[in-house]
Amino acid sequence: MSGQERVRDPIEMEVFSNRLLSITEDMNNTLVRSSFSTNIKERKDCSVALFDGKGRLVAQGTQIPLHLGSLNGAVATVLARYPLEDISDGDAFICNDPYLAAGSHLPDVNIVTPVFEAGRLVFFTANVGHHSDFGGVVAGSIAGGLRSIFAEGLRLPVIRIVRQGVLDEDLLNLIANNTRDPEERTLDLKVQIATNNRGSAAIKGLIQQMGLEKTLQAVDDIILYTRNRLLKRIGDLKPGSYTFENWLDDDGLGDGEPVPIRVKAIVQADRLVFDFSGSGPQARGAMNLPFNALNACVYYAVKALLDPELAANAGLFELISVKLPPASIVNPELPAAVGARSITAQKVAGAIFGAFRGVLPESQVMGAGNDVCPAIVFSGKHPRRAGEYVYLETVGGGSGATADGDGMDGIHVHMTNSSNLPVEALENEYPLRVEEYGYVQDSGGAGRYRGGMGLARQIASLAPGIVFTARSDSHLVGEPSGALGAQAGRRAAMSLREVDGTVRTLPSKASSIVLEPGQSIRIETPGGGGVGMPDMRAKADVLRDLADGAISAEAASKWYGGQLADEAVSELPAVSLDS
Repeated sequence: MSGQERVRDPIEMEVFSNRLLSITEDMNNTLVRSSFSTNIKERKDCSVALFDGKGRLVAQGTQIPLHLGSLNGAVATVLARYPLEDISDGDAFICNDPYLAAGSHLPDVNIVTPVFEAGRLVFFTANVGHHSDFGGVVAGSIAGGLRSIFAEGLRLPVIRIVRQGVLDEDLLNLIANNTRDPEERTLDLKVQIATNNRGSAAIKGLIQQMGLEKTLQAVDDIILYTRNRLLKRIGDLKPGSYTFENWLDDDGLGDGEPVPIRVKAIVQADRLVFDFSGSGPQARGAMNLPFNALNACVYYAVKALLDPELAANAGLFELISVKLPPASIVNPELPAAVGARSITAQKVAGAIFGAFRGVLPESQVMGAGNDVCPAIVFSGKHPRRAGEYVYLETVGGGSGATADGDGMDGIHVHMTNSSNLPVEALENEYPLRVEEYGYVQDSGGAGRYRGGMGLARQIASLAPGIVFTARSDSHLVGEPSGALGAQAGRRAAMSLREVDGTVRTLPSKASSIVLEPGQSIRIETPGGGGVGMPDMRAKADVLRDLADGAISAEAASKWYGGQLADEAVSELPAVSLDS
């Protein structure tokens, strides 16, 4: 395509684009409302998308950016594995493996369903659900210290799970019984299949209304429009090379050196190039980021930084090139473990945002977000039915401040977008008690605009033999950096608290810790970096932060003493956000 090609019918294209988004929204709502696991029905750890018959992404639901890599890879692998004449109406395919099916990690299970019209394959509906367990050595199928993908769970290449409308119950039974909660896996996988069927029916209805040829023309138009719009955004940038470096505490095993994540963003007249040379070697542990998941990080960052309203479709991909060093943490080779890849993905996205501080005007610069996505997993014998329960939670943190406002407190950033699990649902489902859930005081980086605060989550065991595993980072290195003279956000921390009050610091990749009743785990996530010099912060904002408990009197005196010179800071009332 040349940049001069024009959309044939802009009005019809816009109407069509919104119709597609309504279909993806309905699919996502169906998946969330019908699922049985708390990780999907409460935390919404799932995504949906529509592809055309050539495998081009046409529309993605507004869920989790990291899932785009997995869905792209799944559809491409279906087309590579099966000739068109071997794909039938009523089929559905399942896969999850990063090496065999261009997936992301094993708990993210993809379902891909072909859509036929008049005997012709014209679309695919697709969804991915993060299953709270998919087998392997540890509950939850993810631990930073796992050394091989063979330890992480059940590997699925692309397999036909529904043939012409008939579910392969034997295959489903095999998959479910290789996990710790077969009943939950069976039910959630059936919901994923049904979700695609609902989307397929909606697509067929749209085709019947518009006509097949007009529908396919509209697909070409929305992809072309996205490409042309991104081309315009790239053309507005100053050409050059811009670099940034993020750091991981270790490569997953906890005993190595910090690992660099380096990116050089090269702005050309009509293309963006992202070169990750200099990033760390392939990790010994599970921190490796498969290439398709890395591509999703790049696409997300470009969209978020240059044009958040840009449609997420294949037109976004054509003007972006990615260079990856072989056998590296951002381009691993079989059998490298990849389960904890979301942390590395966050660091990749954060590095791209950092590099673009040199590309964008100061009015669009941001402080670093928490850039971690730490996860905690509690598992044990299910109290009400056969099998084990696996409670998985990824915990938000602070987002970076912007050039015109404070960062948001306690949210997911970048590649993850799942909800928290409400305390009431958690305590109803599992033999656990939430002892504390609040913001971490002084965790947001000081600046003209303050970084968002991290979260504290403390959970106690109510039954013997509960097993705890975690994956986190930024405990030792990698503070969320501030911009334009602001301070960095605070690092993360995790600890085990005994019944007698004794506290023991835990490493960021703690694994298989057996808890007894009364013991509790506390995790504190990083805050976001600030923007602008702290002495430029408005006095009213400082006083508000003090009154809310967002900052302590000591921090206020240290960073904002000039603004508070006429105030008796130690006498100002403060509210503890952890109470």
